[in-house]
Amino acid sequence: MRAVILRQGDLVVDTVPDPKPGAGQVLVKTLACGICGSDLHAHKHGHRMVDVSRRVGGREPMDLGRDVIFGHEFCAEVLDHGPGTARTLKPGTRVCSVPVVVTEQGPRTVGYSNDFPGGFAEQMVLSEPLLIEVPNGLSAEHAALTEPLAVGIHAVEKAAVKGDEVPLVIGCGPVGLAVIAALKLKKLHPIIAADFSPARRKLAEQLGADIVVDPARTSPYTTWMDKAALGGPAPAVGGPVWTPPQYKPALVFECVGVPGVLQKIFEGVPRGARVVVVGVCMEVDQVEPMFGITKELNLQFVLGYTPEEFARALRLIAEGAVDAASLITGKVGVDGVKAAFEQLGNPERHTKILVEPWR
Repeated sequence: MRAVILRQGDLVVDTVPDPKPGAGQVLVKTLACGICGSDLHAHKHGHRMVDVSRRVGGREPMDLGRDVIFGHEFCAEVLDHGPGTARTLKPGTRVCSVPVVVTEQGPRTVGYSNDFPGGFAEQMVLSEPLLIEVPNGLSAEHAALTEPLAVGIHAVEKAAVKGDEVPLVIGCGPVGLAVIAALKLKKLHPIIAADFSPARRKLAEQLGADIVVDPARTSPYTTWMDKAALGGPAPAVGGPVWTPPQYKPALVFECVGVPGVLQKIFEGVPRGARVVVVGVCMEVDQVEPMFGITKELNLQFVLGYTPEEFARALRLIAEGAVDAASLITGKVGVDGVKAAFEQLGNPERHTKILVEPWR
Protein backbone atom coordinates (compact mmCIF):
# COMPACT_ATOMS: atom_id res chain seq x y z
CA MET A 1 0.00 0.00 0.00
CA ARG A 2 1.03 3.63 -0.47
CA ALA A 3 1.66 5.75 2.59
CA VAL A 4 3.23 8.96 3.82
CA ILE A 5 6.12 7.99 6.08
CA LEU A 6 8.13 9.94 8.64
CA ARG A 7 11.58 8.63 7.73
CA GLN A 8 14.75 10.12 9.21
CA GLY A 9 12.92 13.36 9.94
CA ASP A 10 11.47 13.76 6.45
CA LEU A 11 7.99 13.02 5.09
CA VAL A 12 8.26 10.67 2.11
CA VAL A 13 5.74 8.78 0.01
CA ASP A 14 6.56 5.10 -0.41
CA THR A 15 5.00 1.66 -0.80
CA VAL A 16 4.96 -0.48 2.33
CA PRO A 17 3.56 -3.96 3.05
CA ASP A 18 -0.18 -4.15 3.69
CA PRO A 19 -0.92 -4.58 7.40
CA LYS A 20 -2.27 -7.93 8.59
CA PRO A 21 -4.98 -8.00 11.27
CA GLY A 22 -4.08 -10.04 14.31
CA ALA A 23 -6.33 -11.57 16.95
CA GLY A 24 -9.24 -9.27 17.77
CA GLN A 25 -8.27 -6.86 15.01
CA VAL A 26 -9.94 -5.62 11.84
CA LEU A 27 -8.35 -4.52 8.57
CA VAL A 28 -9.76 -1.22 7.31
CA LYS A 29 -9.36 1.09 4.34
CA THR A 30 -8.66 4.70 5.27
CA LEU A 31 -11.32 6.96 3.76
CA ALA A 32 -10.31 10.31 5.29
CA CYS A 33 -7.82 11.39 7.93
CA GLY A 34 -7.22 14.86 9.35
CA ILE A 35 -3.79 16.39 9.80
CA CYS A 36 -3.55 17.31 13.47
CA GLY A 37 -1.44 19.99 15.11
CA SER A 38 0.17 17.16 17.05
CA ASP A 39 1.35 15.70 13.74
CA LEU A 40 3.01 19.02 12.89
CA HIS A 41 4.63 19.07 16.34
CA ALA A 42 5.77 15.45 16.04
CA HIS A 43 7.35 16.19 12.66
CA LYS A 44 9.22 19.19 14.00
CA HIS A 45 9.80 18.16 17.63
CA GLY A 46 9.70 14.38 17.38
CA HIS A 47 12.76 13.78 19.54
CA ARG A 48 11.34 15.92 22.32
CA MET A 49 8.01 14.09 22.10
CA VAL A 50 9.77 10.73 22.38
CA ASP A 51 11.90 11.91 25.30
CA VAL A 52 8.92 13.24 27.25
CA SER A 53 6.86 10.11 26.47
CA ARG A 54 9.67 7.93 27.79
CA ARG A 55 9.96 10.01 30.99
CA VAL A 56 6.20 10.11 31.57
CA GLY A 57 5.84 6.37 31.00
CA GLY A 58 2.71 4.35 30.37
CA ARG A 59 3.12 3.66 26.65
CA GLU A 60 6.01 2.65 24.48
CA PRO A 61 7.19 5.70 22.50
CA MET A 62 7.80 5.53 18.77
CA ASP A 63 11.33 4.87 17.52
CA LEU A 64 12.33 7.72 15.18
CA GLY A 65 15.06 5.54 13.74
CA ARG A 66 12.32 3.44 12.13
CA ASP A 67 9.42 4.38 9.86
CA VAL A 68 6.34 6.00 11.40
CA ILE A 69 3.05 6.60 9.59
CA PHE A 70 1.06 9.45 11.14
CA GLY A 71 -2.71 9.90 11.19
CA HIS A 72 -5.08 9.52 14.16
CA GLU A 73 -8.17 11.55 13.09
CA PHE A 74 -9.78 9.08 10.73
CA CYS A 75 -12.85 7.47 9.23
CA ALA A 76 -12.36 4.08 7.59
CA GLU A 77 -14.16 1.21 5.89
CA VAL A 78 -14.06 -2.38 7.13
CA LEU A 79 -12.24 -4.71 4.71
CA ASP A 80 -11.54 -7.92 6.62
CA HIS A 81 -11.42 -9.46 10.08
CA GLY A 82 -8.58 -11.12 11.93
CA PRO A 83 -8.84 -14.32 13.99
CA GLY A 84 -10.94 -14.27 17.14
CA THR A 85 -13.21 -11.43 16.02
CA ALA A 86 -16.99 -11.30 16.37
CA ARG A 87 -17.35 -9.99 12.80
CA THR A 88 -20.27 -7.82 13.92
CA LEU A 89 -19.47 -5.10 11.39
CA LYS A 90 -19.55 -6.38 7.83
CA PRO A 91 -17.04 -5.42 5.11
CA GLY A 92 -18.04 -2.07 3.63
CA THR A 93 -19.19 -0.63 6.98
CA ARG A 94 -17.85 2.85 7.71
CA VAL A 95 -16.29 3.16 11.15
CA CYS A 96 -14.42 5.47 13.47
CA SER A 97 -12.29 4.47 16.44
CA VAL A 98 -10.23 5.96 19.18
CA PRO A 99 -6.69 5.71 17.74
CA VAL A 100 -5.56 2.84 19.91
CA VAL A 101 -4.87 -0.83 19.22
CA VAL A 102 -5.04 -3.17 22.19
CA THR A 103 -2.22 -5.72 22.21
CA GLU A 104 -0.92 -8.31 24.68
CA GLN A 105 1.92 -5.91 25.44
CA GLY A 106 -0.49 -3.09 26.21
CA PRO A 107 -2.16 -0.32 24.18
CA ARG A 108 -0.41 1.10 21.12
CA THR A 109 -1.24 4.51 19.68
CA VAL A 110 -2.27 4.39 16.03
CA GLY A 111 -0.31 7.01 14.13
CA TYR A 112 2.51 7.33 16.67
CA SER A 113 3.69 3.75 16.56
CA ASN A 114 6.21 1.92 14.42
CA ASP A 115 3.99 -1.14 14.27
CA PHE A 116 0.53 0.31 13.72
CA PRO A 117 0.27 2.70 10.76
CA GLY A 118 -2.07 5.66 10.97
CA GLY A 119 -4.47 7.18 8.49
CA PHE A 120 -1.85 8.62 6.16
CA ALA A 121 -1.77 5.13 4.66
CA GLU A 122 -4.27 3.32 2.47
CA GLN A 123 -4.94 0.66 5.12
CA MET A 124 -4.79 0.26 8.91
CA VAL A 125 -5.56 -2.38 11.52
CA LEU A 126 -7.82 -1.45 14.44
CA SER A 127 -9.16 -3.21 17.51
CA GLU A 128 -12.64 -4.58 16.82
CA PRO A 129 -14.12 -3.73 20.26
CA LEU A 130 -13.21 -0.06 19.80
CA LEU A 131 -14.93 0.40 16.42
CA ILE A 132 -18.00 2.63 16.18
CA GLU A 133 -20.21 2.47 13.13
CA VAL A 134 -20.70 5.83 11.44
CA PRO A 135 -24.41 6.72 11.78
CA ASN A 136 -26.99 8.55 9.68
CA GLY A 137 -25.17 8.20 6.38
CA LEU A 138 -22.59 10.71 7.62
CA SER A 139 -19.84 11.41 5.10
CA ALA A 140 -16.37 10.08 5.80
CA GLU A 141 -14.86 13.57 5.72
CA HIS A 142 -17.19 14.78 8.47
CA ALA A 143 -16.83 11.60 10.53
CA ALA A 144 -13.04 12.11 10.46
CA LEU A 145 -13.56 15.23 12.60
CA THR A 146 -14.80 13.11 15.50
CA GLU A 147 -11.39 12.92 17.15
CA PRO A 148 -10.62 16.67 17.27
CA LEU A 149 -14.15 17.47 18.45
CA ALA A 150 -13.77 14.88 21.22
CA VAL A 151 -10.68 16.77 22.43
CA GLY A 152 -12.79 19.91 22.90
CA ILE A 153 -15.61 18.01 24.60
CA HIS A 154 -13.15 16.41 27.02
CA ALA A 155 -11.53 19.77 27.86
CA VAL A 156 -14.91 21.29 28.72
CA GLU A 157 -15.93 18.25 30.76
CA LYS A 158 -12.69 18.43 32.77
CA ALA A 159 -13.41 22.11 33.42
CA ALA A 160 -16.30 21.06 35.69
CA VAL A 161 -18.64 23.71 34.32
CA LYS A 162 -21.21 24.97 36.82
CA GLY A 163 -23.18 27.14 34.40
CA ASP A 164 -22.50 30.65 35.67
CA GLU A 165 -19.05 31.08 34.11
CA VAL A 166 -18.03 33.43 31.31
CA PRO A 167 -15.60 31.41 29.16
CA LEU A 168 -12.58 32.83 27.35
CA VAL A 169 -10.82 30.76 24.67
CA ILE A 170 -7.26 31.79 23.82
CA GLY A 171 -6.39 30.48 20.35
CA CYS A 172 -8.87 29.51 17.64
CA GLY A 173 -7.04 26.76 15.79
CA PRO A 174 -8.75 23.36 15.50
CA VAL A 175 -8.43 22.69 19.24
CA GLY A 176 -9.81 26.09 20.24
CA LEU A 177 -12.65 25.75 17.74
CA ALA A 178 -13.54 22.35 19.19
CA VAL A 179 -13.60 23.88 22.68
CA ILE A 180 -15.87 26.68 21.44
CA ALA A 181 -18.26 24.13 19.92
CA ALA A 182 -18.30 22.17 23.18
CA LEU A 183 -18.96 25.33 25.22
CA LYS A 184 -21.87 26.21 22.96
CA LEU A 185 -23.35 22.77 23.61
CA LYS A 186 -23.14 23.57 27.34
CA LYS A 187 -25.14 26.76 26.65
CA LEU A 188 -22.52 28.98 28.28
CA HIS A 189 -22.75 32.60 27.12
CA PRO A 190 -21.16 34.83 26.20
CA ILE A 191 -18.29 32.78 24.76
CA ILE A 192 -15.31 35.06 24.17
CA ALA A 193 -12.57 33.90 21.79
CA ALA A 194 -9.24 35.49 20.87
CA ASP A 195 -6.93 34.88 17.92
CA PHE A 196 -4.63 37.02 15.78
CA SER A 197 -5.97 35.45 12.58
CA PRO A 198 -9.07 37.05 10.98
CA ALA A 199 -9.92 33.74 9.27
CA ARG A 200 -9.87 31.85 12.55
CA ARG A 201 -11.88 34.54 14.33
CA LYS A 202 -14.53 34.14 11.62
CA LEU A 203 -14.56 30.38 12.14
CA ALA A 204 -14.84 30.92 15.89
CA GLU A 205 -18.06 32.85 15.28
CA GLN A 206 -19.37 30.05 13.04
CA LEU A 207 -18.69 27.47 15.74
CA GLY A 208 -20.41 29.45 18.48
CA ALA A 209 -18.28 32.30 19.83
CA ASP A 210 -20.39 35.32 20.78
CA ILE A 211 -17.49 37.79 20.91
CA VAL A 212 -14.19 37.54 19.01
CA VAL A 213 -11.12 39.56 19.86
CA ASP A 214 -7.97 40.46 17.94
CA PRO A 215 -5.27 40.47 20.67
CA ALA A 216 -3.17 42.81 18.53
CA ARG A 217 -5.80 45.50 19.04
CA THR A 218 -7.70 44.63 22.22
CA SER A 219 -6.78 42.73 25.35
CA PRO A 220 -8.97 39.61 25.60
CA TYR A 221 -8.83 39.97 29.39
CA THR A 222 -10.16 43.53 29.28
CA THR A 223 -12.96 42.32 27.00
CA TRP A 224 -13.70 39.49 29.41
CA MET A 225 -13.90 41.90 32.35
CA ASP A 226 -16.27 44.19 30.44
CA LYS A 227 -18.64 41.29 29.72
CA ALA A 228 -18.32 39.49 33.06
CA ALA A 229 -18.71 42.49 35.39
CA LEU A 230 -21.53 42.20 37.88
CA GLY A 231 -22.21 45.93 38.08
CA GLY A 232 -19.47 47.47 40.18
CA PRO A 233 -17.77 46.85 43.53
CA ALA A 234 -19.46 44.79 46.19
CA PRO A 235 -20.72 46.79 49.16
CA ALA A 236 -18.25 46.96 52.03
CA VAL A 237 -19.23 45.39 55.33
CA GLY A 238 -19.03 47.71 58.35
CA GLY A 239 -17.79 50.87 56.65
CA PRO A 240 -16.39 52.57 53.56
CA VAL A 241 -13.67 49.98 52.89
CA TRP A 242 -12.75 49.56 49.22
CA THR A 243 -13.53 46.18 47.72
CA PRO A 244 -12.49 45.01 44.25
CA PRO A 245 -14.95 44.85 41.34
CA GLN A 246 -17.06 41.73 41.23
CA TYR A 247 -17.16 39.40 38.21
CA LYS A 248 -18.81 36.22 37.14
CA PRO A 249 -16.48 33.19 37.42
CA ALA A 250 -13.71 33.10 34.83
CA LEU A 251 -13.11 29.93 32.83
CA VAL A 252 -10.13 30.27 30.48
CA PHE A 253 -8.96 27.72 27.91
CA GLU A 254 -5.36 27.89 26.67
CA CYS A 255 -5.51 26.42 23.15
CA VAL A 256 -2.24 27.67 21.64
CA GLY A 257 0.55 25.49 23.06
CA VAL A 258 3.33 28.05 22.59
CA PRO A 259 5.81 29.09 25.30
CA GLY A 260 4.84 32.31 27.05
CA VAL A 261 1.07 32.07 26.53
CA LEU A 262 0.38 30.51 29.92
CA GLN A 263 2.31 33.28 31.68
CA LYS A 264 0.27 35.93 29.84
CA ILE A 265 -2.90 34.18 30.96
CA PHE A 266 -1.66 34.17 34.57
CA GLU A 267 -1.05 37.90 34.32
CA GLY A 268 -4.34 38.73 32.59
CA VAL A 269 -7.00 36.66 34.33
CA PRO A 270 -8.86 37.80 37.46
CA ARG A 271 -8.52 36.30 40.90
CA GLY A 272 -10.00 32.83 41.29
CA ALA A 273 -9.99 32.02 37.56
CA ARG A 274 -9.98 28.42 36.38
CA VAL A 275 -7.44 27.85 33.60
CA VAL A 276 -7.69 24.74 31.42
CA VAL A 277 -4.57 23.96 29.38
CA VAL A 278 -5.55 22.22 26.14
CA GLY A 279 -2.76 23.37 23.80
CA VAL A 280 0.17 20.96 23.68
CA CYS A 281 3.42 22.85 24.23
CA MET A 282 6.36 20.71 23.10
CA GLU A 283 8.98 23.02 24.55
CA VAL A 284 10.08 23.94 28.05
CA ASP A 285 7.95 26.82 29.30
CA GLN A 286 8.16 29.15 32.28
CA VAL A 287 5.53 30.72 34.52
CA GLU A 288 5.82 32.85 37.63
CA PRO A 289 3.98 30.87 40.32
CA MET A 290 3.47 34.03 42.38
CA PHE A 291 0.74 35.13 39.96
CA GLY A 292 -1.09 31.85 40.49
CA ILE A 293 -0.58 32.02 44.24
CA THR A 294 -1.64 35.63 44.65
CA LYS A 295 -4.72 35.18 42.45
CA GLU A 296 -5.49 31.69 43.78
CA LEU A 297 -5.79 30.32 40.26
CA ASN A 298 -6.93 26.80 39.49
CA LEU A 299 -4.88 25.09 36.77
CA GLN A 300 -6.15 22.00 34.93
CA PHE A 301 -4.16 20.19 32.22
CA VAL A 302 -6.09 17.92 29.85
CA LEU A 303 -5.29 15.32 27.20
CA GLY A 304 -7.39 13.34 24.77
CA TYR A 305 -10.86 12.07 25.72
CA THR A 306 -12.71 9.08 27.07
CA PRO A 307 -14.27 6.45 24.75
CA GLU A 308 -17.68 7.77 25.80
CA GLU A 309 -16.75 11.34 24.84
CA PHE A 310 -15.43 10.09 21.50
CA ALA A 311 -18.71 8.30 20.77
CA ARG A 312 -20.68 11.40 21.79
CA ALA A 313 -18.61 13.56 19.44
CA LEU A 314 -19.44 11.31 16.49
CA ARG A 315 -23.12 11.37 17.39
CA LEU A 316 -23.17 15.18 17.68
CA ILE A 317 -21.60 15.58 14.24
CA ALA A 318 -24.06 13.07 12.73
CA GLU A 319 -27.00 14.92 14.30
CA GLY A 320 -25.82 18.27 12.93
CA ALA A 321 -25.26 19.76 16.39
CA VAL A 322 -21.78 20.91 15.36
CA ASP A 323 -20.89 22.66 12.11
CA ALA A 324 -18.08 20.23 11.30
CA ALA A 325 -17.95 21.12 7.60
CA SER A 326 -16.71 24.64 8.32
CA LEU A 327 -13.43 23.27 9.70
CA ILE A 328 -12.39 21.56 6.47
CA THR A 329 -10.31 23.84 4.27
CA GLY A 330 -8.54 21.35 2.01
CA LYS A 331 -8.10 17.75 0.89
CA VAL A 332 -5.01 16.00 -0.43
CA GLY A 333 -3.83 12.55 -1.43
CA VAL A 334 -0.62 11.08 -0.04
CA ASP A 335 1.46 13.01 -2.57
CA GLY A 336 0.16 16.31 -1.18
CA VAL A 337 0.76 15.69 2.52
CA LYS A 338 4.24 17.20 2.78
CA ALA A 339 3.08 20.44 1.16
CA ALA A 340 -0.02 20.41 3.39
CA PHE A 341 2.20 20.34 6.49
CA GLU A 342 3.85 23.52 5.25
CA GLN A 343 0.56 25.19 4.27
CA LEU A 344 -0.98 24.58 7.68
CA GLY A 345 1.53 27.05 9.08
CA ASN A 346 -0.57 29.82 7.51
CA PRO A 347 -3.80 30.23 9.52
CA GLU A 348 -5.31 32.47 6.84
CA ARG A 349 -5.11 29.65 4.34
CA HIS A 350 -6.01 26.48 6.21
CA THR A 351 -7.59 25.13 9.38
CA LYS A 352 -8.06 21.40 8.77
CA ILE A 353 -6.68 19.51 5.78
CA LEU A 354 -7.92 15.97 5.22
CA VAL A 355 -5.78 13.23 3.75
CA GLU A 356 -7.59 10.84 1.40
CA PRO A 357 -4.94 8.17 0.71
CA TRP A 358 -6.96 6.52 -2.05
CA ARG A 359 -6.82 9.71 -4.19
